[in-house]
Amino acid sequence: MPLTLASLVHHSALKLTVRAGEDRLDVPVRWAHVSELADPVPYMEGGELLLITALKLDAEDPEVMRRYVKRLVGAGVVGLGFAVGVNYDEVPKALVDAAREEGLPLLEVPRRTPFLAISKAVSAAIAADQYRAVTAGFAAQRELTRQALSAGPEGLLAALAAQVDGWAALYDASGAVVAAAPEWAGRRAARLTADVERLRGRPAPATSVVGGSNGEGKGEDRVELHSLGTGRRPRAALAVGTAAPLGTAERYAVHSAIALLTLTTERSRSLHAAEQRIGAAVLRMLLAGQPDHARAVAGDLYGHLLDAPFRVIVAESASASAARAHADGHARVVTAQPTAAALAAAVDTDGDPLEGLVETVESAAARSGEAVLVVPEGEARIVILAADGGAAVAACLEYAPAVQAARAAAREQSATDEDELVVGMSAPAGPIAAAAAYKQAEQALSVARRRGRALVEHEELATGSVLPLLQDDAVRAFADGLLRALREHDATGRGDLVASLRAWLSHHGQWDAAAADLGVHRHTLRYRMRRVEEILGRSLDDPDVRMELWLALKATAAAGE
Repeated sequence: MPLTLASLVHHSALKLTVRAGEDRLDVPVRWAHVSELADPVPYMEGGELLLITALKLDAEDPEVMRRYVKRLVGAGVVGLGFAVGVNYDEVPKALVDAAREEGLPLLEVPRRTPFLAISKAVSAAIAADQYRAVTAGFAAQRELTRQALSAGPEGLLAALAAQVDGWAALYDASGAVVAAAPEWAGRRAARLTADVERLRGRPAPATSVVGGSNGEGKGEDRVELHSLGTGRRPRAALAVGTAAPLGTAERYAVHSAIALLTLTTERSRSLHAAEQRIGAAVLRMLLAGQPDHARAVAGDLYGHLLDAPFRVIVAESASASAARAHADGHARVVTAQPTAAALAAAVDTDGDPLEGLVETVESAAARSGEAVLVVPEGEARIVILAADGGAAVAACLEYAPAVQAARAAAREQSATDEDELVVGMSAPAGPIAAAAAYKQAEQALSVARRRGRALVEHEELATGSVLPLLQDDAVRAFADGLLRALREHDATGRGDLVASLRAWLSHHGQWDAAAADLGVHRHTLRYRMRRVEEILGRSLDDPDVRMELWLALKATAAAGE
């Protein structure tokens, strides 16, 4: 309990008498201060019991006392102690009236009670209150630790809510509520997602205070948000809601909870690196066609992932994709085990879209109890194995387009050139077909890169059209080179070979139908096709030649030529 004026009045050794403000004695006292200045206000901080003898005051002048007391109240002074038997034999009526008018507690201090005794009593009471708070804080720390070890984060939150006489909630890296206590607090915590997102944008450790109705008929609450984690980006957040600002003991409890939750949510670097090495080994074995060995290595960590169809997801930042834009389309097999440094470079860089993807996928998998395998490939490329139809795949499908839209809007507003995300996703596959699924993911990634899309599923390639693939610069260059001689011939005005070739190919070599479309005699069309063969030096009877010419015509048509 904090020290109050009532506590001092009831202190038997001080013999204080209340002369005014009897109804305000429950106000806490922060300190006792002696000042004989006519205006001590500049030296007040608020919450003090001011002790005076009126050495430099005309305490019998009503107007002087009204101004004096009014300034004290305005400065936050909680009480005034007046020593009798020094300059005045009794408390002047003008001071009593002014104190009553302003509602300031006025205490009469007898001559035999020195101001030093009051100061010592205040200091001792404050020290005792602080000791009680520290002791209660240590007891809370022991209870929180016991709950964390026996019942996990849920038990810890329940204990913390009881300690602060309020509620507590834990958020994961994506800002979703993981656990809350009491049960009703989950709904209150869910409404703070935007505040948690803003907190995650600041380097850890970070704290913010928000307020608002808790929606449960309990009035206004004050909510403290604390980021959890040791890296530059928080891995989780803690919310603590109370009806009033936290006291010293409650503050100790919150700090203990932050430390314990950080230990439970932030995995050690060595453990994280070990898991990544196991994941890389599992992936290498799957891609090498050794599913049985992969199962043996996966164990309980990733074993459940291999018991049902999964998706292979390959993701890159746009800068890495640009570097690969002209590379071949063959699948690359992971040949090196990722280190903790490689993982940090891939997923712990501010503003890196791969980091957001990994956090989103892992958080979704954790909430649904799924296993997910994440393996860095270099500094700007991630390979993910996730259960088909699971929460992790769904989160990926939602996240990539959202990033693309957000980055596009940001570029329009600020003309920034931030890294974007490019993702390719395979069709559902089992361990035996993992290598084929990896190649599918890379093919989908290549198409996403060419089309300027954030994410492409391999199923789209099977059901869609090949024509968008012809928009590649290399394909258009090939088409231009193949058709250049025909276009140069047409430019001389000696015929329309390109249009005639397009009509003939579109009608599968049917002379009459193609000639009718062109409005010429079929013999004229036959002559033009012989000229095409002569100019190109290739036979139109060859199906490969016809295919290449048709694709070249389509590629140049797509380019608007």
